[in-house]
Amino acid sequence: MKNTFTRILIVCLGALAMPVLASQVRQLTWDDLVPEFNFEDPFEVLTDDQLAALGFVARIRGELAADQTVSAATQKEAAEMEQELVSAGIDIDGLLARREEIRQLREKRGTSVVSNLDGESIKMPGFVLPLEYSGRKVTEFLLVPWVGACIHTPPPPPNQIVHVVLNEQDAFESKGMFEPVWVAGQMTTEASSLNLYLKDGSDDFNIAYRLQASLVEPYKK
Repeated sequence: MKNTFTRILIVCLGALAMPVLASQVRQLTWDDLVPEFNFEDPFEVLTDDQLAALGFVARIRGELAADQTVSAATQKEAAEMEQELVSAGIDIDGLLARREEIRQLREKRGTSVVSNLDGESIKMPGFVLPLEYSGRKVTEFLLVPWVGACIHTPPPPPNQIVHVVLNEQDAFESKGMFEPVWVAGQMTTEASSLNLYLKDGSDDFNIAYRLQASLVEPYKK
């Protein structure tokens, strides 16, 4: 009778403990990896066409300032773009004067980490960019927020890349590059740099987070 009661007690305590353990795993989105870092970015309100026009105007101005030869047709095109930007209420000189300041602020925002994630048990979704694998078994990969990141498009900021490492027994079978997955494990705010070999050469990528993963599973909403 005593043994039966003990077994029942263990089962009950286990059932009570499971929700507590589950609640300790923090589910993250990619936005959760970016610390609170507010600043006014005047370039964010511009459309892609306006940014392209501003870049063209800046380039032509720079070439003229350096006494480089610029055709009359190109100068006319730049002047027309300037007029369009001014008509849209865009302060060209003001924006160009703040380019370096905004670049530095964006870089600081992209490299900063959320310090209280260090040591946290987390779960988050993303796309797999394999680094180490044997056959189809992957033991190390980059978790990135969109398909093509680092390969077909410019890399995300360091705090939007997670370096995921698994023990051999936890290796998962990948279905291909940029497979959508859920990843769970222990997060650390460990900055690192990896050199990836791409089709047109190699490049270094800065990474702000590392995850010792215990689980990788197909993505499901």
